[in-house]
Amino acid sequence: MGLWACIGVISPFPFYYWLWTHPQSWVDLCGRGHDPCRIMALVSHFLKIVQFVSLFSVSALSWPHPFYFWPLFIFGQFLNFRVYQLLGETGTYYGIRFGKNVPWVMEFPFGVIKDPQYVGSIMSLVACLSWVPLFYILLWILGYVFIILVESKEDPATRAKPLS
Repeated sequence: MGLWACIGVISPFPFYYWLWTHPQSWVDLCGRGHDPCRIMALVSHFLKIVQFVSLFSVSALSWPHPFYFWPLFIFGQFLNFRVYQLLGETGTYYGIRFGKNVPWVMEFPFGVIKDPQYVGSIMSLVACLSWVPLFYILLWILGYVFIILVESKEDPATRAKPLS
């Protein structure tokens, strides 16, 4: 089960890497009349389920929660929801890379926390340390660090051109 759990935990990151580095191929694959952000969101939700099932397969749930669980988990999820609230689906799912106009946002947590969605996700993962082996949490966090580094280098010249 360990190898499959590892594969499940890292499964979204090659997808995100490919989309970030080759956005035109994704726009072309989605085709005219299909929103590449919406399709990315659907695939990403499926991959998130794969990640959660993978973590659950190696976890040992226990009660009560450790003292650090609720503050980390609640604030981490607050950051995730706030980012989605401010950016919407288009901003969250690489709209800028797919040739869409995404307005610049400076409201909290932007301008205060660098990469707030990833920070929130990492906080939520760390909250689960008492149930999930450290190795799997670190593997998932390394995936986020990798994507943060990939996304920190954005060349506007490589953005996709929307299909007309």
